[in-house]
Amino acid sequence: MKIFKGEFYRISVLTDKLVRLEYSQTGSFEDRTTQLIYNRDFGQVSLDYIETSNVLDIMTDYFHLHFNKGEFNAENLFIELKGNFAVYGSRWYFGESIETLKGTARTLDEADGAISLEDGIISRNGIALLDDSQGFIWDEQSGYIERENQIDLYFFAYGHDYRGAIRDFYHLTGSTPLLPRYALGNWWSRYWPYTSDEYLDLIDRFETEKIPLSIGVLDMDWHITDIPARFGSGWTGYSWNKNLIPNPEQLLQQLHDRKLKLSLNVHPADGIRAYEEAYPRVAKRLGLNVELEEPAIFDFFNPSFREAYFKDVHYELEKQGVDFWWIDWQQGTQGMLDPLWLLNHYHYQDSCKNVEGGLILSRYAGPGSHRYPVGFSGDTIISWNSLRFQPYFTATASNIGYSWWSHDIGGHMLG
Repeated sequence: MKIFKGEFYRISVLTDKLVRLEYSQTGSFEDRTTQLIYNRDFGQVSLDYIETSNVLDIMTDYFHLHFNKGEFNAENLFIELKGNFAVYGSRWYFGESIETLKGTARTLDEADGAISLEDGIISRNGIALLDDSQGFIWDEQSGYIERENQIDLYFFAYGHDYRGAIRDFYHLTGSTPLLPRYALGNWWSRYWPYTSDEYLDLIDRFETEKIPLSIGVLDMDWHITDIPARFGSGWTGYSWNKNLIPNPEQLLQQLHDRKLKLSLNVHPADGIRAYEEAYPRVAKRLGLNVELEEPAIFDFFNPSFREAYFKDVHYELEKQGVDFWWIDWQQGTQGMLDPLWLLNHYHYQDSCKNVEGGLILSRYAGPGSHRYPVGFSGDTIISWNSLRFQPYFTATASNIGYSWWSHDIGGHMLG
């Protein structure tokens, strides 16, 4: 790495094709891990440069950066890619958008055909940007911390070396973990209020028909959904619906005896409320007012809530035989770091305690999500247009390093 630093700017040449651009009005710059960036050390880099008090020119074999020292803007900063990648040249002026070969999107919920996709890090013009300006800082003790307002961009000048761009993206942001082998088998999931007997009969029919299964998924009807009105919606829940599944431990053991792993659907938005079986444990840990039925409000920024969420709720269900979790969250950002990102991060890290390796099923939460497989594309519409788009959608995800998607075969809704 070679660093060029002024009072308010810092330009770091990470490789001969990758440069970091930072601008801070306070003159402070970030070297810690962020939610996106894990490793900025690529070793020594070969370059030439010419620097005066007013101008900086950096040249590698692949790009030329020109900077009139001052603010980052189109008049002061451009980077030109070396090579014939575009008809009129490949010069990028600061602030310009770049047309890439696209990346992926958070969800295909209610999508009937093509949707707009976020950008990836490869393009026909050979250049791309990765923006970490809003990325929260990762601290081992405190978790995610909001950073001060600054520009923090990574400029990719890889031309048509797409494999090289993705390789260095993984070096920069972390690799995709190895999946447990069972995750690559067939999954069964249907939004249906199965009884224990119905579910076992279904699994046995797969065996009779000689159709292999690796994973059984129970959608939200595994838990109580018809709750007293004072508690709100039954969408969130952690207590078994004993009318459908009177003996959960027995059902889970019978599924394991059939060599299946089991996942349960969770919608965590409403926290843990007083009707839940786990509520007394949660209330004791968090000091809640039990007489007033004070809820444990969902707050994944709060370490105490996270501890109760895992130890008092999820671990108890895992003891009964739940192997991993389907995080079915679509409830917004709460004005800070996306709760979906927090759920994916902490759920995946927690799942890595399993001997066979970590696994979650959840939606994409932005660049860096490749570290938390597997992706769930959402409530796809049952139509030919929807199905036609999914191979393209799956392929472009690799342009932002996202390599594992799970789509509902045949779609989910409105058909």
